[in-house]
Amino acid sequence: MDASRLKLLAILAGGVLGALTLIAWTQPWFALTLTNGRSLAVAGQVAAPALSALGLASLALVAALAIAGRVFRVVLAAVEVVIGVLVVVSAAAALSTPVAASAATITDAVGESGANALAALVASVSATAWPYLALAFGALSALVGVAVLATTRRWPGPTRRYEATAVADDSAAGNWDALSAGEDPTR
Repeated sequence: MDASRLKLLAILAGGVLGALTLIAWTQPWFALTLTNGRSLAVAGQVAAPALSALGLASLALVAALAIAGRVFRVVLAAVEVVIGVLVVVSAAAALSTPVAASAATITDAVGESGANALAALVASVSATAWPYLALAFGALSALVGVAVLATTRRWPGPTRRYEATAVADDSAAGNWDALSAGEDPTR
């Protein structure tokens, strides 16, 4: 695969995974049944609130990656790995303690708080596919970051339109400045 395709594939994959992380954050993660028979749906915004910031950071990172030079691409790739790991950690934390992750929704519904009191109110918890998908999106984002690290040397550099260009100064002051800099303004 040529370098331009590698770059395009990495940027597209990172963008899609960042967007999918944001979509996962907006979806229902848990379905709770309380001891009084009431059912509650817990969204990703409550269960894993960090995913919004991580998804947006991933999208911004991909935009910067598109125009970054080689050294900055390495830094951005390392940050993408960290973002992916943090998405996994956030989703795994919600999955490991769904009642604690759902505490705000339960408290709003019943007016009680405290970990033990809330745990006593929950009869059953079932997870939807979204927290597992968020885990997968985070792992894939980390892999995209690793792939960028591994292939960044083969990527083409930024185009000339992002480089600063010198403006010719043909004024008398510009000629004196050129002479002071050791240049010949008559060339």
